[in-house]
Amino acid sequence: MTREFRVRREQDLPATPQQVWNAVATGAGNLGWLYPMEVEPRVGGAVTRGHATVVEWEPPHRFACRSEDGKGFSNTLSYAIEAGDDGASHLSMGIHWVHEGTVDGGWDTRADAAGKHVDFYQHSLAEYLRHFAGHRATYVKADRPSPPAHSDVFTSLLRQAGLTPGTAVGDTVRFRVPDGLGGPRDAVVDYLSGDFLGLRTDDGLYRFFNGQAWNWPIWLGHHLFTGPVDEKRAAQEWQAWLEKAAP
Repeated sequence: MTREFRVRREQDLPATPQQVWNAVATGAGNLGWLYPMEVEPRVGGAVTRGHATVVEWEPPHRFACRSEDGKGFSNTLSYAIEAGDDGASHLSMGIHWVHEGTVDGGWDTRADAAGKHVDFYQHSLAEYLRHFAGHRATYVKADRPSPPAHSDVFTSLLRQAGLTPGTAVGDTVRFRVPDGLGGPRDAVVDYLSGDFLGLRTDDGLYRFFNGQAWNWPIWLGHHLFTGPVDEKRAAQEWQAWLEKAAP
C-alpha cells in the first residue's frame, strides 16, 4: 500500500530571484526565517536537516532535496522561483511525502501539523525578505521538555509576550523580552493563530510554536539580526522565559 501527502504553496515575494534563492537554498539564508539547514550546492550534495540529499539544483530557480528513512518513507522539499515584475519573484514550494507499506496511526496528525507549519514558515520567509534580506542571523531555540498539562498554556504565553485580549495582526505590542537580552521593546504582531505567534522587532523575527494540538511541546525559534549574539546565553534566557510563560 502506498500513501502520499502533498503541500503546495504559491506566493509573490518582495525580492529578486537571487535573494529568494539565497534565502531558501543556503545555510546562511535558512537561519533568517526557517532553522539551521546547511546545503551542499550540487545535485547529490548533503542537506543537514533530515539527512537529505539535493536532487535538483538550478540556481537561482530550482532547488529540491529528498530524505528517506530506509523504511519506505520519503520526504521531498522543493522550490521553484520565477522572476516577477519590478524586482519581485514568484515562489512555488512544496513538500511531498510517500510511504510504502503500513502507515502508523500518527500520519494524519503529522500531516495536519506539516500543512500549518508550512504556512507559518512561508509567511516568515516573506517577512525576512521584506525586512531583513541579506542580514546575518543568529538562530535561538528553546522548548518545554514535554507537552503542557493544561489547555490554556499558550494563552498564558501570549500574555507573557505582551498581547492582550483583542490584539490582532498588525498591532504593535510591548514585547516582554528578558531583561538580560535588553528588556521590553515594541513589536509588530505579524502572525497570530491558536498554534503560532509571530512578532517582528527592529532586531529580529520572534517565533512561538504551540504544539498542543499534536501533543507536541511548546517551543520558540527566534531569528536575531543584531550583530554578534551569544547564542548559548540567549537560549538560556529564553528557556527561563518560556518556563515562566508556559508553566
